[in-house]
Amino acid sequence: MTRLLLISLFLFLFCKNSNAQVTRSRDAFLMGGRFEITLIAPDSLTGERYIDTIIAEISRIEYLISDWKAETQVSEINRNAGIKPVRVDREVLELTERAIRISKMTKGAFDVSFAAMEKIWRFDGSEMEMPSRAEIKKARANVGYKNIVVNRDSSTVFLRKKGMKIGFGALGEGYAVDRCRDIMIAKGIRSGLINATGDIQAWGSKADGKPWKIGVNNPFDSGRLIGALRLNGGVATSGSYEKFVMINGNRYAHIINPATGYPATGLTSVTITGPDTEMANALSTSIMVLGKKKGERLLKRNPSYSGLLITDQGERILIGEFALESL
Repeated sequence: MTRLLLISLFLFLFCKNSNAQVTRSRDAFLMGGRFEITLIAPDSLTGERYIDTIIAEISRIEYLISDWKAETQVSEINRNAGIKPVRVDREVLELTERAIRISKMTKGAFDVSFAAMEKIWRFDGSEMEMPSRAEIKKARANVGYKNIVVNRDSSTVFLRKKGMKIGFGALGEGYAVDRCRDIMIAKGIRSGLINATGDIQAWGSKADGKPWKIGVNNPFDSGRLIGALRLNGGVATSGSYEKFVMINGNRYAHIINPATGYPATGLTSVTITGPDTEMANALSTSIMVLGKKKGERLLKRNPSYSGLLITDQGERILIGEFALESL
């Protein structure tokens, strides 16, 4: 009987320990910003090893699509604008195709070729006056997703006009965290959260079984939150309240309307949740440009995603299943 009890106790402890989960977290500077990576793993060694896998994968993507690194395929595309098509990996080709589809869906409110205007508006504290109309007009002439040619047969991307430039920016960050989620799930990591400088992907739940939660910032009161959001999927926020420039007493935010070349107005912040961070980011940026009414219509055409829109006057608009909880 004693032996039977000992065997039963051993089996109980083994089964209990086999289901134990640990939380491993690490920060890393990737894609020009801070990434916060948290995994729920069967043991510490596994968790740390898979965090290494995530960092390596994000670094790989950075050296594939970053337009600020000279050796990437995207930089090669930009150098050959108006000259010749550039052969790229299927991954870059498909990301470009998705960006073009989003550009079409938003009627240019999101435009992957907006990168041509980056030198006109810097938002780095060095601007003392508005860019001239002539400068904006000249740069705006090089913006236009319709002049991007993707050839699947030859796996090439071509920018028709010299001076054009594509850049994935936060869309690329969203793609990176979505891909890392898929890799982790395939490896048996059923829970985790990756925060790419505010663009977040979470899956599963925390080690104690509770849902992942993030705070939603109050755009009119820095450092304060207006509520919490349960998260199982992607979330992205675009806003005019953190990165801006003051010129002649007026504030100009960093989100530019590709159609005009001037900063978007009307909305102070847009937070979008849904299955994928890549798409959540594209929608949040586009809605900031489109404004309240057109932004609502766009989001309702994408029912897998929900959102919180906050206008410049402080009005809060909830769309879809966006469940903001009190703190």
